[in-house]
This record gives sequence, C-alpha cells and structure tokens, in this order.
Amino acid sequence: MVFDIVAGLFGLLVGSFLNVVIYRVPAMMDREERDWHKAYNAPNEQPEPATEKPFNLIQPGSSCPKCGAAVKAHQNIPILSYLFLRGRCASCGVKIALRYPVIEGLTACVSMLVAWRFGFSVACGGALILSWTLIALTVIDLDRLWLPDRITLPLLWFGLGFSLITGADGNLVFADPRSSIIGAMAGYLSLWSLYHAFRLATGKEGMGYGDFKLLAALGAWLGWQMLLIIILLSAVVGLVAALSMILFRGHDRQVPIPFGPYLAIAGFIALLWGPELLTAWLGSGIQASPLQ
Repeated sequence: MVFDIVAGLFGLLVGSFLNVVIYRVPAMMDREERDWHKAYNAPNEQPEPATEKPFNLIQPGSSCPKCGAAVKAHQNIPILSYLFLRGRCASCGVKIALRYPVIEGLTACVSMLVAWRFGFSVACGGALILSWTLIALTVIDLDRLWLPDRITLPLLWFGLGFSLITGADGNLVFADPRSSIIGAMAGYLSLWSLYHAFRLATGKEGMGYGDFKLLAALGAWLGWQMLLIIILLSAVVGLVAALSMILFRGHDRQVPIPFGPYLAIAGFIALLWGPELLTAWLGSGIQASPLQ
C-alpha cells in the first residue's frame, strides 16, 4: 500500500513532465522540419546566424503562453497549483487548460495501478516506463494525428532490450528475446499489410505509419502472444469511441479519428491482464504466456 502511494505521488511529478513532452516534442519536430525545408529550398544560401533561443525539453522554463510570465516553482506543483490559482495564470489571469491537471492525475492513477499490479519489482519499473510513454503518445496523437518517431522508436528498442532483463526470481519479466523480436516484426507487418490492403481496396489511407511502429513497440515489450489481444481490444475500444463521437458529439465521419490512443489503451490492458485474458479466451488448458 505504501509503495502504491509513493508511486502515485511520483506519478504526479512524471505527469507534469509529460505535459512538457506532449507540447514540446511536436513543436521541436515542427521547427526541425521548417529548418530542413528552408535549407533544402535554398541550399546555396549562407546560413543565418542562430538567433532563436534553445527550445527543448529543458529550455526554456515553463511560462504563460499569453503573457510570457515565467511559471515559478510554487506555481508548478502538480494539481495543487492549478487549484490554488483557480485555473488561471497568476500574472494575466488567462485560463489554464484543464488538460494539465487531468494528465497529472491520470498519470498518478496509472502509476498506482501499475504499482498495485506488479509490486516493487523490475517488472513494475518497466511497466511504468511503458505506461507513461503510452500516455504521452495518446495525447500527442489526439492533438496532432501522428505519433512521433522520436518516441515510438526508442520505445520499440527499449522493449527489445527489456526482453533481456530478468527479475529477482531469475525469470524473464514480460517476454523472452525471441518472442519480443517476433512481436516487433509481426506487430509492424500486421498493420502495414492491413493499411496497404485497405488502400488498394478503397484508395484511402486508413491509418498512419506511426500506428505500425506503436504496435511493433507493444509487440517488443509484451511478446507476439499479446498482439491478437491488443488488436482485438483496440478495435473494440475504437469502434465504441467512434460510434459515441458520431452519435453524441456529431463527429463528421470524413474527419479522421486517431487509432494510436486505442492501441495505447489496449496495450495497457494487455500489460496488466493480458495473460489472464488470453488464457480465458483460449481455455485454461492452454498456456497463455511462455513466462507462466
């Protein structure tokens, strides 16, 4: 119980950092793409002296997007500062988006759930890293309709590397290296094949390449055995969400709906209860995971 609470409190801090990642990583990539296009379109021009201030996950410090006032340390306490400031900037009074404390609270809840599920273990550390990354990817995809390579690809490689790690009992944590490698390959190729089959049949693009990489990363973390569960769960969650948006929010059917969040939710469910779900589906007489 104590570990669960500690994980939740730490999750609040991580959630605050995830807010930075969610906003700045796409902005950083936009700047890099702009600079690349500028250099490509005018390759013979002398580069201008760098005048822009550094912009990354560390610099500059947090500030109000309207008035530019720096956010002081006591104004940056997860959730509490938002409540104390009544959701407004201390300098100009502009409203602070509710999403910031929501992401902090969500990250705390997810961290507590992971801690409760895995306890103080190597598996818990890996599950926290995967869960936090899925939260960031979910919100970015909802905002921008794409999943940045600079997050999905490291997540994929971390998953492959994590398959080499053993827990305190000497057993592998989530998947053995063979299952992890096959999971990464099968995860990517399954959605890649579905994408091209749909494009040939309809002339439209049903999803983006970032979705392929995210499923590959989930396959690397959890093994190929979990892929079918993840695909089925993501399809169910996506169908329910899409119908709800169309029926209750009047969502235009021509406007694309990101698939990454549904993959992330399905991957998180598979992370916590995947072996049990697979065993229940296939039957108790069939082994759900090579690690059990």
